[in-house]
Parts: sequence; C-alpha cells; structure tokens
Amino acid sequence: MTEPNPPQDECCATGATCCPAENQSTLQPFTMAPASDVVCCGEPPGPRSNPDEKPGYELQHYVDSFLDTPIAQVPRVKTRLERADFMGTIKARLGIRGAEYKIAPGLYAVGTPGSDSPVLVTANYKLTFDTLRRELTTLDAWILAIDTRGINVWCAAGKALFSTREVVHRIQQSRLSDVVRHKKIILPQLAATGVSAVSVKKDSGFEVIWGPIQARDIPQFVVDGCQAGRTMRRVTFKLPERVVLIPVELSHLPKPTIWVLLAVFFLSGIGAGLFSFNAAWSRGLIALVAYAAGILGGAVAAPILLPWIPGRAFALKGSLTGVVAGLAVVVLFGNRLSWVEAAALISFTTAISSYLAMNFTGSTPYTSPSGVEKEMRRAIPLQAAVALIAVVAWVGAAFAG
Repeated sequence: MTEPNPPQDECCATGATCCPAENQSTLQPFTMAPASDVVCCGEPPGPRSNPDEKPGYELQHYVDSFLDTPIAQVPRVKTRLERADFMGTIKARLGIRGAEYKIAPGLYAVGTPGSDSPVLVTANYKLTFDTLRRELTTLDAWILAIDTRGINVWCAAGKALFSTREVVHRIQQSRLSDVVRHKKIILPQLAATGVSAVSVKKDSGFEVIWGPIQARDIPQFVVDGCQAGRTMRRVTFKLPERVVLIPVELSHLPKPTIWVLLAVFFLSGIGAGLFSFNAAWSRGLIALVAYAAGILGGAVAAPILLPWIPGRAFALKGSLTGVVAGLAVVVLFGNRLSWVEAAALISFTTAISSYLAMNFTGSTPYTSPSGVEKEMRRAIPLQAAVALIAVVAWVGAAFAG
C-alpha cells in the first residue's frame, strides 16, 4: 500500500524539483499517499486537510467527527474530556476569561443518535456543556445548546437568557423537527424559572420534559422512561460544591484590592502631624491584615462553614465570621492597638466579610431571587455604614494617640 517515487523524467515533467540520480535511492516512499502527493526531493507534504472541516468553521478539539442527518452534518462530540478541557475548567474556576468560555449554540450529537434518540437541552457555557457530555458515554443522544451568552443554566434562567423564547428559537433554527420523529425535549430542572413549558409546546410543538438536577443522573433518567426519582429532584450544596466556588469569588478581588490598599495606607498615615509615612506603613500593614482577614471570613470561611453558622441570611453569616476574623487580628496585634483601633478593625473585617458572603446567595438553594434582592437592599446600607464607622474610628484613633 505504498507509492514509490516516480521516475525522474516524470517528476521533472510535472515541474517538481528533482534530485540527482545518485540520491534517488535514499528517498523513502510516503505511506498511503496518492501519486499527486509524492515529491522527488525535500520534506514530505503536510497532512491533508480534515475532510470534516467546513469553510468558516473552526474544528474544535471536543468534536470527534460529523454525523449525517436529514438537515446537514452535525458535529459529534467526545464524551471523554481532554487536557484542553481540564485546563479550560481550571481557568474558568479561577475566573480567567470566564465570559469567553462558551461554545457555538446549535445541535450536537453524542454517539450515534437517530430519529428516536432523546434531545437534551443545555446552556452554551463550556463548563456546563462538558459536564453534560462526559456523563453520556452510554447514550446515543442529541444535545441542543442554546445561546445563554456563556452563562450556566441556573444563572441564565434567572437572567432571562435560558428562556422560552431562546429555546423555541433554537428548536426552529436547528430544524429539530426534521432530525427527530418524536416531539419531546429534555430540559434541566434548574432552567424551570426561565422557561414556560406550555409556551414552548404552543410555539414549537415540542413537549418539555424536566430532567434531573445533576447531569450524572441523566442516563438512568432516560432508561427509566424519563421518570425522575426523588433524589434526582433534590438540589444539594455540599462541601465540595461550596469549595469549588471560592476561587471564582477570590478572582474578582484583585482590581478593587488595589484601590482599597491605596486608601488603607493613606488613611493610616493621617494623624496629628498631618501625615506620617512611618504611621502609614506600620498602621497600614495592620489594616492590610484586617482586610485579608475579612476576605478569608466572607469568601472562604463563610461558604465552608455555611450549614453550621447560625442564621439564614448570608449577610448575617458573613458578619459572624467577620467578627471572629476581626477578633483574631486584634489578638494578633493586641499590644499595639488602642481599644478604638481594635473596634475599628473588627468593624472593618465584619463589613468586608458580610458583603463577600452575600456573593454566594446566587449559587445556593437557600434563597429565592426575591429573597436575595430583599437581603441586599437591607444589608448593603448597613455594611456601608459599618465600614464608614470603621474608617472614622481608625483615622480618629491616630489623633487620640
């Protein structure tokens, strides 16, 4: 199954650069290469273009091949995640270009689906898409990714992006009715706040079946005739699910931290002598430690200890961890602080911790959207007031000393 090098006369007749006759014996034939790919001298030609590539379409690493359908060729995606997927997940978890971590909306295939295979609707957030496809190793199914602007299912539903209108539009745009004979689509249960099943059926003709909470339950859900057990309908927020959110929250802090640090060192230097660089440095470092303690209290300790911290409001939970963090700072620098400065630092850590803890309200089943808005309207003015009191006390303590 190999092609030998063509005779020199034939090679030269085609306009190729030919080798001297004495070097012909050193050339190696190209395995499985048609005659048109054979050259006399130089490097072998590069591989042929992938036959599945289309003009204007970038072949992504998670696409294995293309599946012929009545409408067109549909990308068949892999169910095994690769290094690029894991690296993308790490970046997304760290908040690095998270807004750009998305796939093209449209119809995808897993396995070898046919006209009777289930249709799973999901968001075009790459992390959500990866979570779904890796659980479908035993299924032949269609995946309909709708355009949620690269936002996960739950948040997109709350922002009216995973919506009735978008689901209907994507069904029509992908010509789903020409691909499957049945008129059923499986939507994630967490999208229920943004989608009206009745309206989808009326406008598209497709019946909405609410799937399980977790993607890992989908294979069993399909095997059971699209019947969800009680555990499949239950939202959890266990320790690993809380911890994985921490890096994202921390990734939002570098930019505001720069301004906070400038303000902290400036305010720490104000005193009876107008301004002291020594005081700015010594007192500023203490305030900096308090700021870091407030971050740890609200963005790390609060989510980890969430079930065990008294109260239901996240602002209150963050306040309690903030007080503890502030007391730890006071104990650390106790002999260098007046009681006014100690009170200022505790107030400072409490305000920061309370504010950061509220960021987790949208990631949990603890509160409703209206409950979140209500809590924020009440808590943010109080947090701002406590922070202002802390600043006044911290600056005023320098004059008192």
